[in-house]
Amino acid sequence: MSGFCPSLRISVLWVLGGLRFNIVEILDAKTRDKLCFLDKVEPNATIAEIKNLFTKSHPQWYPARQSLRLDPKGKSLKDEDVLQNLPVGTTATLYFRDLGAQISWVTVFLTEYAGPLLIYLLFYFRVPFIYGPKYDFTSSKHSVVHLACICHSFHYVKRLLETIFVHRFSHGTMPLRNIFKNCTYYWGFAAWMAYYINHPLYTPPTYGDEQVKLALIIFLFCQLGNFSIHIALRNLRPAGSKTRKIPYPTKNPFTWLFLLVSCPNYTYEVGSWIGFAIMTQCLPVALFSLVGFIQMTIWAKGKHRSYLKEFRDYPPLRSPIVPFLL
Repeated sequence: MSGFCPSLRISVLWVLGGLRFNIVEILDAKTRDKLCFLDKVEPNATIAEIKNLFTKSHPQWYPARQSLRLDPKGKSLKDEDVLQNLPVGTTATLYFRDLGAQISWVTVFLTEYAGPLLIYLLFYFRVPFIYGPKYDFTSSKHSVVHLACICHSFHYVKRLLETIFVHRFSHGTMPLRNIFKNCTYYWGFAAWMAYYINHPLYTPPTYGDEQVKLALIIFLFCQLGNFSIHIALRNLRPAGSKTRKIPYPTKNPFTWLFLLVSCPNYTYEVGSWIGFAIMTQCLPVALFSLVGFIQMTIWAKGKHRSYLKEFRDYPPLRSPIVPFLL
């Protein structure tokens, strides 16, 4: 199926004869069918503007769903890329891929984090049909169980508030299908952990209060560190901007971990869950920490490679997530 897209508005410079137009054709990356033909595109037009033109003839593919690339199997062009800066001539061929239905990152995060918060509390208050009728709405006799509930709730309330007031996302949306995968992970592990920690037969950690106090210190230290890194990263990007800069330590001592790793927010996140695992001495928490560490290591390595590629003066001694090791 082919279509004709309306061209960009003619600028004053073109009227005066000072600007040439480009021709842009958009092909389906899989079938190579022509989807759109733009015959008057200003050289300084951005990919975002071209996406908006494409949407006018194909409204089912709104800009967030579009991936435009120079090669059918190549990387997606950035919205801020300018046509005249790309390796194309006066006639540019772009290849389109449908990213699928999209959902905002804010919505995803709020859904991911609200679920574990509520699910854990259902087990903590021992609502009916979980542990048996005689345990309905009873409470544990162990203080560590109540402390664990406070820490778990604090962690996810913090995440929710950061999503609303702190985080600035470089991408506005993500594929809708990802929310089901992410929620299965967060919600499922929250239920698994909460079931055992709040179980009537739960037993406190082997080394008692000393173990719990040490774990609480680790947990709180890493929570503060994680928050400090998020604030530092937020301050690197002005509101409404996609500017990327090299993150450096600030006067806040928690940010000094930037001297050794590229993604200290992940380092602190893993540390928090290790502290929670020590506090509860619960196998599902340990497994959640391990799986989270593996996933965050993958993300950290990707961001580390991106930093090295984008910034020639990037500090060479930094590791992705674990100082000197990983």
